[in-house]
Amino acid sequence: MVVVPPAPSSVDLHTHTARSDGVLAPAQLVTDAAAAGVRMLALTDHDTLAGYRDVTAAGAIPAGLTLIPGVEINAIVTRDVGLWEGELHILGFGMDPDDAAFEDALARQRTRRRERFRQTVDRLRQIGLPIDAQVASIASTDDDAMGRPTVARALMAAGYASSVEDAFRRLLGYGCPASVPREGLGPADAIAAITAAGGIAVLAHFSEAPDRVQIISELVDQGLGGLEVYYRTFDSATVERVGGVARSLGLLPTGGTDYHGDLGSYAESHAALWVPPEVGSTILERVGSGGTLGVP
Repeated sequence: MVVVPPAPSSVDLHTHTARSDGVLAPAQLVTDAAAAGVRMLALTDHDTLAGYRDVTAAGAIPAGLTLIPGVEINAIVTRDVGLWEGELHILGFGMDPDDAAFEDALARQRTRRRERFRQTVDRLRQIGLPIDAQVASIASTDDDAMGRPTVARALMAAGYASSVEDAFRRLLGYGCPASVPREGLGPADAIAAITAAGGIAVLAHFSEAPDRVQIISELVDQGLGGLEVYYRTFDSATVERVGGVARSLGLLPTGGTDYHGDLGSYAESHAALWVPPEVGSTILERVGSGGTLGVP
């Protein structure tokens, strides 16, 4: 059964901006989220806190909104336990943005991303689908963490794909002609980096949680603190089952839209989201001064 939000969700702890693989500038996403009724937001770009820094440095946090430092790390699982693409996605909340060791870890992740990006473009050229002109027009810095959705949009611009989903299904997804293996941190190292920087590590959008409790238990032993329960595309039965795992393991439940922007406006994604307000209150208690408030 589809989740029917009883009210506009005031909490969204999973979003992406153009600083990684989203389409909106950080300030625009924050503005759109506030307009939709969000009062606690995390920008969880892959491997970068640049979007959070952009918004806070510009003083662009809307009145009444709390912005939480966030990140998402696609962690590589080296042993074969039947995970799609051999990855677990680890969210981090409340890290110290000035923690040098954490920034160094993220910088190494971004370097690997840039190399994977280059190799993917090379493979596409080799199979007769050049997108060099399209990617050349993409402005990026060492703080940006471009990923496969960026490649997918370039394929759309070149006329080789009809949508991001089409590009992944035929060309970029696991086992497809332009698929390049990811390199980087494993789950234990990702969790350790997040917690060492004062953050809470959370396992993202893991609908398989009820059937893979042993994996999550291992992550708890490594410092995992939360589980994403209220994910926008989870139906009510999945929310209940994943929530049961969180309760049984003493994990903090979180939730969010995982908004990127390819399928519509932020308001459209937000309309399908329900994260109980108490989730936001608990997160704020845990991150303490890691949340940055807009002017009341």
